[in-house]
Amino acid sequence: MKAQLKLEYAAFLVLGIYGFAQTGYSWWWFAGLFLAPDISMLGYTVNNKAGAFCYNLFHHFGVAVAVYLVGIILSLPYLQMAGAILFSHSAFDRILGYGLKYPDSFQHTHLGKIGKKTE
Repeated sequence: MKAQLKLEYAAFLVLGIYGFAQTGYSWWWFAGLFLAPDISMLGYTVNNKAGAFCYNLFHHFGVAVAVYLVGIILSLPYLQMAGAILFSHSAFDRILGYGLKYPDSFQHTHLGKIGKKTE
């Protein structure tokens, strides 16, 4: 099942890259902003609950799709760009095994436990 999920997330990554290509922005924007959603991990400096909320907000496929669609509806290519990058980044994280976070710890994700002390 893990391999099947990784293939699905790889297809999502390709879809996100395609979505970015539709914006007409330079690929430097994609490369430069690809890791930007990880800034949301700063929420963990407050506590685990705030960290999980911030992380999940910036790594949720639904939020990424909504941002992209709002960009299309309002003819705002920079929102399309942001949505495509959020979507691509989230798919890439899922390929690596980083899922949405539960509020008890960063290591507890919807895809299972991550980190060195997982069982």
